[in-house]
Amino acid sequence: MVNFKWNTDSMSPNQFKMADYIQKNLRHVLLSTEQEISDALHISIASVSRFWRSVGYKNFKDFKIQMRKQMDVSPASKMENTMNLVEGQELQQHYLKVSNEHLQRTLEHFSKKSFDNTVDLLTNANKIYIYSPGPSRGLGELMSYRLSRFGLNLQILEKGGSELLEDLLHFTKEDVVVIFGFIRILPEGQVILDYQKKIGFKTVLITDQLVADFINQADISLFASRGEMWEFHSMIAPTFLIENLIIAIGMESKEENIQRLEQLSDLRKQFNKELPR
Repeated sequence: MVNFKWNTDSMSPNQFKMADYIQKNLRHVLLSTEQEISDALHISIASVSRFWRSVGYKNFKDFKIQMRKQMDVSPASKMENTMNLVEGQELQQHYLKVSNEHLQRTLEHFSKKSFDNTVDLLTNANKIYIYSPGPSRGLGELMSYRLSRFGLNLQILEKGGSELLEDLLHFTKEDVVVIFGFIRILPEGQVILDYQKKIGFKTVLITDQLVADFINQADISLFASRGEMWEFHSMIAPTFLIENLIIAIGMESKEENIQRLEQLSDLRKQFNKELPR
């Protein structure tokens, strides 16, 4: 799956239409002509031709070449590309610069309304389910560990495949499901989004995509930059986003949550000998 990094905020309606079409039909686009794309979208061929330069490519041919390169990227080549960039530099300084760029890009696409709505949903949910597969597993565990201290009812969805249905059976319309969808949405995540239409629970998608067909399927989408397709994918910005959510939720009932944390400190002191840290 190719990770597009296009600034959709500045796109015209036709450009956004093209970006969405490419995201959904990339392999087909790579086998098409500009005229076929024009016919499929009912826009002028001139609009199609102008699009490539507007998103950073010389022309359609250049776009095809770059996309095919990205589609051939493997985990090994991503790490190699990153190592090559670092070679001859101070590792920590380079990674600090890259991390700052991810944080800045995340803030550029930050929606206070979406963030505040997420805080409201999670704070008032009957139960919060977290689907955090693969590299996002640690983020889901961090979220669950911290938010449970505030008295929220959380469950990480551990099962995959058809076993996920055992958990879906218990979803209610008062629940909220947090889905991590980096680069793409896995089949289990798509099933959750589809099941939402029947039950009516709310979904929050945390993703590194700005243009993707699955983004609008969730009630709320929060963006966190992780780097280009061919780079080592950083978790700095997603962690930043999750920690901000945790703090904001904690502030919703500040005195009550501080009291819970004080009780936790008292318990640690009381059972320090039996359960040392």
